[in-house]
Amino acid sequence: DASCVLLYDPDKDSIVLVEQFRIGGLHHSDSPWMLELVAGINEESELPADVVVREAQEEAGADVLDLMHIYEFYPSPGGSTERIHLFVGLVHSEGLGGVHGLEEEGEDIKVHVIGFDKAMEMLKDNKIDNSPAIIALQWLALNKQDVNEHWSGK
Repeated sequence: DASCVLLYDPDKDSIVLVEQFRIGGLHHSDSPWMLELVAGINEESELPADVVVREAQEEAGADVLDLMHIYEFYPSPGGSTERIHLFVGLVHSEGLGGVHGLEEEGEDIKVHVIGFDKAMEMLKDNKIDNSPAIIALQWLALNKQDVNEHWSGK
């Protein structure tokens, strides 16, 4: 299984996405560099929430201040038993950006802070084209008011 988190800064109404090279994008996209959520593989006995907190620091240099669980789902049930654990995470996006990732894992990850409205435009224009990011952004669009109220003052 894997865990993913949409990093969200309600004070700046911004999200944080990471850009990585993905082999699947070579044949089906304009570019093999894809905008994605922070994500990681769940190690044996590791809780999904712990995975996304760790990966947020490794991949984006972000400290997750709070988490809300969104969904668990099968991204491709016809060909895989993998299940995705999806979260939205409260962050302060000020100062985030640049290139991150673990050298020992060969990661070359570019961090983007994007305004929520711009992210919705990118979604509409198919610039964000992977299921966890699409699901999380659509969920946030539907639940943003509740999320902002929940995290008000944090």
